[in-house]
Amino acid sequence: MAPLKEKIGILGLGRMGRCLVQGLVESQTVASSDICFTTGHPETREAAARELAINGIANNETLVKQCDIIVLAVKPQNAFDVLAGVGKHFTKNHTLISIAASLDTKMLEKAIGKNAAVVRAMPNTPAFVRAGITAACLGEHAGDRDWARTEALFKPVGRIVRVEEKHMNAVTGLSGCGPAYLYVILESLMDAGIKVGLPRELASQLAAQTMLGSAKMLLDTGKHPAALKDEVTTPAGCTIDGLMELEEGKLRVTLIKAVVQATKRAARLAKAAKKN
Repeated sequence: MAPLKEKIGILGLGRMGRCLVQGLVESQTVASSDICFTTGHPETREAAARELAINGIANNETLVKQCDIIVLAVKPQNAFDVLAGVGKHFTKNHTLISIAASLDTKMLEKAIGKNAAVVRAMPNTPAFVRAGITAACLGEHAGDRDWARTEALFKPVGRIVRVEEKHMNAVTGLSGCGPAYLYVILESLMDAGIKVGLPRELASQLAAQTMLGSAKMLLDTGKHPAALKDEVTTPAGCTIDGLMELEEGKLRVTLIKAVVQATKRAARLAKAAKKN
């Protein structure tokens, strides 16, 4: 992807904001001198500016006036106060990309108070090792330019998919929360390895690489997981016995329930945000 020629401003530089900055600079998508940010505390701002070699800005209004792509990375409960303070400085050249959970594009557009180009995005934590997946949707006034800017922002830290906004709560339940579910599975596989006599470090490597490789098989081949499972499962072999234990333990239905419950929780948080 060609380097961005616009300036990027991050409202509320936190862990994910730092991750995006590092990805952008490492991939040479944008120069560090073209990235600005604000934080809630001056000492935090000074430390981050030194560490990341980017521009710490004293207030949100100045940042919006200086930048073209604005990343809203504050806590959801603070988002509307922040946008109310900077809305008058938004122009048709700006793109607001929000990673504030549960806030939909209509709410953000209303908070800015004009026909602003808004994108709602949900990255996940594997972005920290450049293997994340970000789902994003466009607001009513966003177009091709805004999607191109969004792709440029998130591609350096993994994959990006464009979705309809009605799917964003489900995205939260699956890919947003999903790493936590997979860590439980990894921990269980590691403990199982130790139980059958493997050293802890070896069990960790075997479990993690097996999960990583299996995911890559799915993505690279495009095969259904059931087909890939069948390739491992030989008649009267070891795998079928293990699969029977998983079915008896209801692993499949438990994972489905986890995603469903997390999706419902995301929907409740979205409703609560609208009321506030």
